[in-house]
Amino acid sequence: MTDPTTTPATVRQDRLAADTAMGPVTLEVADLAGMTAFYRDAVTLQVLAEDGDVVTMGRGSTPVVVLRHRPQLRHAAPGSAGLFHTAILFPTQAALAAAVASMAQARAPYTGSADHLVSKAFYFDDPEGNGIELYWDRDRTQWSWVHGRVEMDNRFLDADAFLREHLTPEGLERPDAGAAVVGHVHLSVGDVGTARDFYVDTLGFDTTLEWGGAALFVSAGGYHHHMAMNVWNSRGAGRRFPTLGLGQVDIELPTSDDVGALTERMRHHGVQSADDGRTVTFEDPWANRLHVRVAGA
Repeated sequence: MTDPTTTPATVRQDRLAADTAMGPVTLEVADLAGMTAFYRDAVTLQVLAEDGDVVTMGRGSTPVVVLRHRPQLRHAAPGSAGLFHTAILFPTQAALAAAVASMAQARAPYTGSADHLVSKAFYFDDPEGNGIELYWDRDRTQWSWVHGRVEMDNRFLDADAFLREHLTPEGLERPDAGAAVVGHVHLSVGDVGTARDFYVDTLGFDTTLEWGGAALFVSAGGYHHHMAMNVWNSRGAGRRFPTLGLGQVDIELPTSDDVGALTERMRHHGVQSADDGRTVTFEDPWANRLHVRVAGA
């Protein structure tokens, strides 16, 4: 079924552009060398740039994770808002299998896997406790939409069987070959209603799924989700203090006009922001920092 949020009759001026995409996630880290090695050797990202205390990692010319050395910070207290996971999207099941095998060989903490109907996903933690999802999307023609909501589930996905079917000798030899991007970012928040008010009614995403009153999935352009917010570990959490973990989430819009429209919308809703004409930066109700820029800038 076609997603009605993508039809011309329902396009609204207070929505994010259909070509909205996620940019890199910035992490504040205590051990820059160790985290760089992990995201290079286990996650299979490449070092794209090093600038003092900041290391940018990704594939090709596309940044995925930015590591910022902040050894003076402490870990967040249990139950705090912040990052639930950074979800890295691979273009093929073979590329995903290569990355999953690399994580297994590095003995990265494995937290599970699932067939979500729209995607297949594997979950890990990095050495400082930041969640990571590695996933592949089924073709959009295979997604099912009912009354404007995408059908997703948590069906069993056998990791060993997936690797037997999709891992190739080329993937074992060069697991860092090919593309990878941030497909979505999942946050821990204090309550779903406030998240909906901010991310849908103010920021301009569309709701694609609500899960048992404990999780909200949102997107632009009919994707299954560019962002999600849940209270599974953080119900009732207040604003964050500076800690290790999430530093910033980047969102990429197609044009400077789109960024300008968002800036005006945030100002209209009373959200304090900083903008320079090409980018705008603001915080959500839990002090998760969002940085919006023109794609490719």
